[in-house]
Amino acid sequence: MNYSEAVDYLYNSTPVFEHVGASAYKEGLSTTIALDNYFGNPHKKFKSIHIGGTNGKGSCSHTIASILQEGGYKVGLYTSPHLVDFRERIKVNGVPVEKEYVVEFIEDYRNFFEPLHPSFFELTTAMAFKYFAEQNVDYAVIEVGLGGRLDCTNIISPILSIITNISFDHTQFLGNTLEKIATEKAGIIKDNTPVIIGETTPETKKVFKKFAKTHKAPITFAEDCCFITDVKNNDIGVEYGTNIGKISSPLGGDYQQKNINTILNTLSILREIVIFDGYENTIKRGIENVVTNTGLMGRWQIVRDNPKVVCDTGHNVGGWIYLSKQIKRQKCKTLRIVFGMVDDKDINAVMDMLPKNAVYYFTKATSHRAISDVEVMRIGKEHGLKGKKFPNVADAYNAAMQDASTEDFVFIGGSSYIVADFLEHIHTTNYNV
Repeated sequence: MNYSEAVDYLYNSTPVFEHVGASAYKEGLSTTIALDNYFGNPHKKFKSIHIGGTNGKGSCSHTIASILQEGGYKVGLYTSPHLVDFRERIKVNGVPVEKEYVVEFIEDYRNFFEPLHPSFFELTTAMAFKYFAEQNVDYAVIEVGLGGRLDCTNIISPILSIITNISFDHTQFLGNTLEKIATEKAGIIKDNTPVIIGETTPETKKVFKKFAKTHKAPITFAEDCCFITDVKNNDIGVEYGTNIGKISSPLGGDYQQKNINTILNTLSILREIVIFDGYENTIKRGIENVVTNTGLMGRWQIVRDNPKVVCDTGHNVGGWIYLSKQIKRQKCKTLRIVFGMVDDKDINAVMDMLPKNAVYYFTKATSHRAISDVEVMRIGKEHGLKGKKFPNVADAYNAAMQDASTEDFVFIGGSSYIVADFLEHIHTTNYNV
């Protein structure tokens, strides 16, 4: 078995939520616990930080990992989904897990795990925890996959937990009210373990307070401690005025301001647990170098200029509240948007926020959950959006670039999988983006 065959095995032999949706979702931790016991409870061999929430948990996970790296620590990072290569999910100091390790994991242990019928995420989580233990990481930053209470990452006992925010997403699993969703996400709050909450609503704040009180967990609401005093956008990112001085970030999305404040609040607590030499400079370098340190992609990622091309993985209403305003603000001759979504998102609510004066290239990601280009265009027309349909992201992007002048702005998004297909297209073809 080579690496390509190993990845095919993972996709085809285990239910993959990213591909098939609800049928891949397994409630409960019994399989995760069985895998963890078999491998000798690797999650107990390193210290961890657990990050959940609806939006922003990926950016926060990568940035906190980057800060710990700048502090001189060996850091594991487990996130999902990946955009180009499966190995993006499991990294140590920004370096993806070796292809050989993925192959050997499957070959060596398939006789044990196949009778358990694990989901894709259960199996990859077990792989990540085993790898981090064997790599002797000092800390592992673990992003929740879905929800929190029953997510298979929730077997860890972290030194600190973060919940970025709560909005409507995966309601078929987590509930159809903010209070119900918050209850599931709050499941990562542990006994006597600090928890930082990025943003709340009246419905969610009372849930978090209740869980924190029950677990005697010290709780910090980042929105009550704003460490950002000034924000200046520039061509390559954002410069923040903060309580520790000016910080430059390459992540230019408007929504990142909330993430940065959550991170600064987190570090004010984390410094009581973790030793940082040159605390303030470590934070500044970690934020500034997050992309180079961790390989983070798809967050208001500027792919080229003239025309300016940007992609972003924002994929639900909570994300598009920020994205839509930022896209509309762009100064350009013509706004061109390559757009598609998957079937468990509120496409109508997102369409309501999209600019009417843009030219659209409606398309479909390779995920089985993707809404067809025909249907996306039909819904788009109902919302007054004009454009053409394309069977795949590569064709849609190529058409947008052929139509674009150097003064145009081209955006690619709507779903993480649209961005994944786009980035894979430009990576695998060495396309002149």
